[in-house]
Amino acid sequence: MRWQRHKNMVWILGLMIGLLTVSNAEAASKTEIDAKVKATLTTFYSEVSSGRELARKASAILVFPEVFKAGLLVGGEYGEGAMLEHGKTTGYYSTASASVGLQLGAQMKSQIIMFMTRSALKKFKASKGWKAGVDGSVALVTVGAGGDIDSNTIKDPIIGFIFSNKGLMYNLTFEGSKITRLHK
Repeated sequence: MRWQRHKNMVWILGLMIGLLTVSNAEAASKTEIDAKVKATLTTFYSEVSSGRELARKASAILVFPEVFKAGLLVGGEYGEGAMLEHGKTTGYYSTASASVGLQLGAQMKSQIIMFMTRSALKKFKASKGWKAGVDGSVALVTVGAGGDIDSNTIKDPIIGFIFSNKGLMYNLTFEGSKITRLHK
């Protein structure tokens, strides 16, 4: 019985790691990413009342429509997205992270990172692999009732939103995520 449980855990872990590597191996095309980015922004604008106005103030927006996270003691996440400047796609990026600790399960989330200053954007673009919390801090925005944004967070040079198909998510972080430019 004990061996069967161990065998099942190993199988589940292999499946989760496979899911993450398949996501990486079967990289989405530019067209697929662009369509998913557009849909993600539409959802964001409908959930956050001042989201569109905030996006207009940003120097650039980095959108990861689908970030897959899976774990069983060891976890990881991976997603691909696009950077938009003045409404135009200027590059494609991946986000990835790994973690160790008590965890079990899988989820998909969307992430939006807004570079509110030119200097924050310039530093991001100059990096070969930008790591949240090391190369720059992303302030996770708290959204109040009715989708209102706390105006104090707008003062941060880099702000971010994390949400799922159930809406904006809380108590999550960008810390430890490594963002790398893709050559598409």
